[in-house]
Amino acid sequence: MPHQALSEKLGYTFTNQELLDRALRHRSMGKLSNERLEFLGDASLNFIIAAELFYRYPEIKEGELSRLRANLVNGEVLAELAGELMIGKYLQFGSGELRGSGGRQSILADAMEAIIGAIYLDGGFSVTQTHVLNWFASRLNETAGVAQKDPKTCLQELLQMRKLPLPIYTVTDTSGAAHSRIFTVSCKVSGVDEVTIGIGPNKRIAERDAAKSMLAKIGQV
Repeated sequence: MPHQALSEKLGYTFTNQELLDRALRHRSMGKLSNERLEFLGDASLNFIIAAELFYRYPEIKEGELSRLRANLVNGEVLAELAGELMIGKYLQFGSGELRGSGGRQSILADAMEAIIGAIYLDGGFSVTQTHVLNWFASRLNETAGVAQKDPKTCLQELLQMRKLPLPIYTVTDTSGAAHSRIFTVSCKVSGVDEVTIGIGPNKRIAERDAAKSMLAKIGQV
């Protein structure tokens, strides 16, 4: 069976294998590319995550729900998820595309959306919802701790109020295997001599950790 290893990673076996094959075709493949599936997957993903947040947090207003969804459904998160599922090694490119493009964040994110669209066409909405929520489970659970304004937002708003430049976040170290990376991120703020350090399983969490430490340093939490 084509792409059997990928199907095992996804936890889903396609009835129509051509849909999975199409989802893995970069736009450099021309008319046979995954762009239409990407469009469908993007819409499906946004609705599934929006609905899940809506039911999880009945007291949260629309603006906060939108922020939480944006933190979950974006190119960085989709590329991380595609990396965890090792989608990049199965991508197909046209002859004009540079070798090694399968590791580019935007390409991985697009392919992740295309696979979601392919599952929707192959198995229907309920199946797609089950798999998306399974893939996003740990990230959705993380939102419980940031249902109110997260430290990065608080720090940014504080600096804007003081008419200071936005904080600068820098990845200073990555360690661990590909499926269990640990990121170390520094946070630098104008007028504060010391940088703060955050650690987490992805850049977003490490940045939040660093921002929380910076807020504590300047006496805001």
